This record gives sequence, C-alpha cells and structure tokens, in this order.
Amino acid sequence: MEEKNPAAKIFVHQSRPRGLSKWIPLIETLSNYKSDWVIHDIIAGLVLTAILVPVGMAYASVSGLPAIYGLYATIIPLIAYALFGPSKILVLGPDSALAGLIAAAILPLAAGNPDKAIALAGMLAVLVGALCILAGLIKFGFITDLLSKPIRIGYLNGIALTVLIGQLPKVFGFSVSGNNFLQETSGLIQGIVNGQINWTSCVIGFSCLLVILGFRSLTSRIPGVLIAVAGATIISSWLNLSASSGIAVVGPLPQGLPQFQIPLVSFEEFKALFAAAVAIALVSFADMSTLSRTFALRAGHKVDSNQEIIALGAANMAAGFFQGFPVTSSASRTPVAESAGAKTQITGLVGALCIALLLIFAPNLLKNLPQAVLGAVVICACIYLFEFHVVARLYKLRREEFVFSMACFLGVISLGIIKGIFIAIGLALVAFIWRAWHPYDAVLGHVDGLNSYHDISRHPEARLIPGLVLFRWNAPLFFANAETFLENILRAVADAPTPTKWVVVTAEPITDVDTTAADMLAELDNSLHQAGMDLVFAEMKGPVKDMLKRYGLFNRLGVDNFFPTIEQAVERYLAVHKIDQPD
Repeated sequence: MEEKNPAAKIFVHQSRPRGLSKWIPLIETLSNYKSDWVIHDIIAGLVLTAILVPVGMAYASVSGLPAIYGLYATIIPLIAYALFGPSKILVLGPDSALAGLIAAAILPLAAGNPDKAIALAGMLAVLVGALCILAGLIKFGFITDLLSKPIRIGYLNGIALTVLIGQLPKVFGFSVSGNNFLQETSGLIQGIVNGQINWTSCVIGFSCLLVILGFRSLTSRIPGVLIAVAGATIISSWLNLSASSGIAVVGPLPQGLPQFQIPLVSFEEFKALFAAAVAIALVSFADMSTLSRTFALRAGHKVDSNQEIIALGAANMAAGFFQGFPVTSSASRTPVAESAGAKTQITGLVGALCIALLLIFAPNLLKNLPQAVLGAVVICACIYLFEFHVVARLYKLRREEFVFSMACFLGVISLGIIKGIFIAIGLALVAFIWRAWHPYDAVLGHVDGLNSYHDISRHPEARLIPGLVLFRWNAPLFFANAETFLENILRAVADAPTPTKWVVVTAEPITDVDTTAADMLAELDNSLHQAGMDLVFAEMKGPVKDMLKRYGLFNRLGVDNFFPTIEQAVERYLAVHKIDQPD
C-alpha cells in the first residue's frame, strides 16, 4: 500500500499536549525522547555553535552593543525556547532583521554611553517579551496579518540595505557617525574619498565575504562562516595585525556567564522604547510563525502558533533580564541545525552549553578576530535578505502591493526603520479600508451558452430580463460602505433599459450586515416600495439571515422575499409577472 503523506498524519495521529506539557513542551519531548537521537542532537549542536558565536557577536555590533552581548543574547534564549518552544528544531537568537530596529531604538537614547545602551537593549527585550506573551495568552497572533508579505519584503529590503551600508565602513577599516541611512551613506563616501581605507582590513573583510558566499553557493554542509572566522583569527594572531596594521579586533571577552540584571531606564526612555518594541514584536512573530510552520510541516509535526508566540516572549524576557537584547527565529541557522541532523531542541541546549563553556574557559579565543570579519558576516546575511526579485514580480502582477512594498522600503531608508514600518502598516490599513469601502459590484445577466447569470460588464452577450435587476455586492455590508451600496444599487436601477419591477440582491458574497447597513436596507426597501418596486434577496447565508432576524428586518423585508438561489428568484419573478423564461 502506498504510504500517505507524513504531513497528513499531523491532524490524525498527533495528540495535543495536556497539563504542564502544554506550557513546557520540553517535558513531552524528553518523555518521548529516543536514545538514537542523542548523537544527532549533539553533533548538530556542535555544528550550530560554530555559526552561533560569530553571528551573535556580529549582530550585537550592528545593534550598537559590545560583541559579548551577542553571546549573552544567544545562550539564554536558546535555553528558554528549548523549555517553552513547541517547534522541534527552530533556532532563536540575534538576527539581522532586528539589528537595525534595535540600533535605531537605543542608540539615540544612549547618546554614546555603552552602559546605557546595554540597559536600554535589555528593557527593549523585556518589553518585546511581555508583548509576545500577552499576545499568545489572548490568542492575538492574527495581528501579524497587518504585516502582509509585500510589506515584510519592503521592510526587509530596507533594513538589509541600511544595515549593509552601516557595515561597509567596518570592512573598509574606518568608522562613520550617523543615525540613518542617508547620514551613513554620506559618511561612507566621504571616508573613501578622503583616503581613510585600511587596506589590510579591506582585504580581510572582502576575502571573508567571498569565502562565506562561495561556500554557501557550493555546499551547505561546510559552514563558510566558521572557515572565514577561524582563518582570519589565525592570520590576525600570527601576524599581530592589530599592532602592525592598525586593524580593529574584537579584543578579550569578559570571562563568565551573563548575570541576572534588571535593566533600569527612565519613564521617558521606557515610553520611547515602546513603539520599537511593538514593531519588533510584530516582525518577530510574523516571521517566526511562517518559519516554524514551514519546518513543522516538513517534519510532519503540528505547531501551536499561540504557544510559539509565548515561547518567543519567554526567550526575549529571559534575554532582557540576562544582559541580552531582542531575538527572533533565524531563517539561516535553523536550516543549519536541520541539515546537521537535529532531532529536538536538545540541539539548542548543546549550542548554549558550548557557548557557556567558551565564555568560562576560553574567553580570549576570539580576541584577535578582526571587526572586518564581523562586518562581512552581517553583509553576507544582508545580501541573502534582499528580495528584489519578489518586488519585480509584484510590479508585474499587482501594482498596488508593489507600491506598498516600495513605500515601506523608502520609508525605512529615508525616515528610519521604526517610522518606516509603521507608515507601511498604516498604508496597508488604508488600502484595506478602501477596498472594503468600494468593493466590486456587478449587474448580472443571463448567458445562454453557460445557462447561468454573470457580470454583464464581462459578458456583453448576457441578456437582461425586462423589469429585473440582478445586483451582486462582493463584500460585507457595514457602516463604511452602506451608503456606497445604496448609491450603486439605485444607479443600477436608473441605468436599467426597462422600468424596474424587482431588484434582486445576489447576497452570497455578503458575510456580514451591521446595524448601520441594516437601517440602510430598510430605507432602500421603503424607497423602492414607494416607486412600485420590490427588494428581494437570493443566496443569502444562514448566519446573515440570523442577523437580520435579530434586527427585526427579516420579517419586515418579507420572508417570501428570500430565495435559496438566483434561479428560484428569477422563476418567481417570471411567474408573478407572466414573462416567458429565457432559453
């Protein structure tokens, strides 16, 4: 017998966790853990560590924090997600999609004070965690629908370009001052023109970039990041490039693990961080929900999206209280764990343990790692973050969504990351309201060849039945579009080639009628009745009829004026007015 699709078993054979296991999925994972998974999880954890260390340090630098805090923001979230996360292999940590948001939120408030930046980043993570936990508990995950794919693409393209420009000076071996894309671009150009390039740093940075991109293109099994980081660190140590060539290096890392610390900020700073926390939370669990579903379906598992958001919140909350900064799921490190053979979240725990051992016993191992390498790691991530081909596809297929994507992109690079994303969300909401306000409507006619009723604007051959207007409205009826519905249906009556006797609303697409719309229907019925016309409905859904009954409108319009199908309404009209039925 042919084996069924493994994903199809999700809804049949996988039972939902109960009791404590529902909130701490690691309990169920350990209770069902198989002995032959151990070696796979350990090997995958070791491979993952080789990526987690340089990437974590790089994204900390982009976020405006010392590199060590990228490792703090890696260890604790891995442990928290292993406890609370429903996904088997999802990897959380610092990410390029958030680095620019974090820097934009904390650096202006820190004003060059590194201790203040650390506290602000911690409080930002706590706020993000609290928002995510609250959203998960009240099952508010649907809010991510505000971030449509075109908006997310525009946002990610904007942040990728902003972060890439911000990291290029590090590769060239000099620094620039600036709080936005335009200032940093200007500083980069001035630095190059003024001859500030450190050619040793430049050669190392671009060589590492080629190594990372080359290995990523040739094979996913060999981590190019590890080879670039190890090679550059060995060469830098051997030639003492920090002293001989003046290149910037990471320097010695503090020994020991992150300490529990309540981030202290002023009330004004707290308010300033809140908008950034909302934006980070939206972006984080929108991307996380997509990524977790993808890998869950691939493995034949089911993921509780609300528990996923709670786990994301727990990871951020833990990061904030242990000297970290906001984190999210990683679309680059999760595939590494999967391809390395990860079976469960034990892989993440192994990765956290390895980083902890590094900080305890060998904190100086990476002290000669050039900062240019970290810049190359981030630039590589940004290159793969770009999705301009998708924007081009939007331009061809749906110009409206292309405009939204470009608005978000331009908003991010011109106004800043936080303002840009909220402007794009506002535009999307306006577009949604506009579509609901002015939905598509049509007058239907009988098409002989199809033996049914269709939009006369698309079927010029359709025949109108004398005295009958068949009007279709493709949206819910509510306060914003009730007046438009009234105007359009009266216009259809006025444009009819023969005096109208019946107006039939083909109501199958109407999924809701609010009180404003109900009053409008009563007004319409009165107006048509005074003009000698009847208002009739066909194909109205049962729940919508129930609403009309609650409003007292169903009986007022007439029980006999509601028909299950368009055909039955037409037959009744033809019989009442003794008109021959169309062939």
